[in-house]
Amino acid sequence: MKINVFCILLYFGLHLTMNAQKGLPIQVSDFKIKPLTTLKNETLQKSLERQLNSNPKWKKLIAQKKMSVGIVDLSNPDNVRFASVNGNHMMYAASLPKIAILLAAMDAIDKGELIETAAVKKDMKIMISKSDNGAATRMIDRVGYEKIESVMTDPKYMFYNETKGGGLWVGKRYGGGGKTNREPLKNLSHAASVNQVCRYYYLLAHGKLVNHKRSKQMLDIMGNPGLHHKFVSTLDQIAPNAHLFRKSGSWQTYHSDSILVWGNDPSRRYILVALIDDSSGEQIIRNLVKPIEKSLKSKPPKNPVVLNK
Repeated sequence: MKINVFCILLYFGLHLTMNAQKGLPIQVSDFKIKPLTTLKNETLQKSLERQLNSNPKWKKLIAQKKMSVGIVDLSNPDNVRFASVNGNHMMYAASLPKIAILLAAMDAIDKGELIETAAVKKDMKIMISKSDNGAATRMIDRVGYEKIESVMTDPKYMFYNETKGGGLWVGKRYGGGGKTNREPLKNLSHAASVNQVCRYYYLLAHGKLVNHKRSKQMLDIMGNPGLHHKFVSTLDQIAPNAHLFRKSGSWQTYHSDSILVWGNDPSRRYILVALIDDSSGEQIIRNLVKPIEKSLKSKPPKNPVVLNK
């Protein structure tokens, strides 16, 4: 009887721990927020690869390095899992890197380098929610390329790292005219890699971009997407009550999307990023969500087979 009572108490204790985290940013001790690359999970990695490679077109695009996908499982804040395919492969990402402008602006506001006027607040919001190019260009002009680059390469973040294939970069206005500041590895004007974007969302979800206050403000800006295509189109159908924080981009054959999904059920809490260079990229991104959610349900075998050496 004592054993049964203990088991019941243990079960409910674990259940309460798993469900204690209701909102964002995630409340965990700093020592539990580890470098994302150290959270690579073999089971999740194999499941992700299996789901992606089951589609012949996706398998071909991945082999050609025209498709990159990254996922972060946040269902258990004490056991975050990460996996990616072509994770460090930097690609042109159109409007997705506007999240770099947002972070640079928040950093500037927090340091007193930019005044947070009503116009600035409005531009930050519509630059993200509606991907307004005019607003993005005005924000670039306010903060400057040097500020954006300094924040992306700041040792605190290293969202652009030449030794790891580059990453997040904005070096051109979203409109005609003006000077440029293209990234040094591939001469791209608006770039991203899935690993670096996953890291961005991971730190944002934990309140570590600038500080907790600014991270919360950024989450508010990125929440309730104004455009309902790509990932959002599918999630509107399968998880209409989930909270979504998102930025996407498209230009010619380049299609990208990035999203933090925070469902009422902890099992649907994850980060998903995709970069694709293909004319059907928008539809591919829509179709990615369900296979990705299947891969997130992967668990290691209970009785793994041990092979003799």
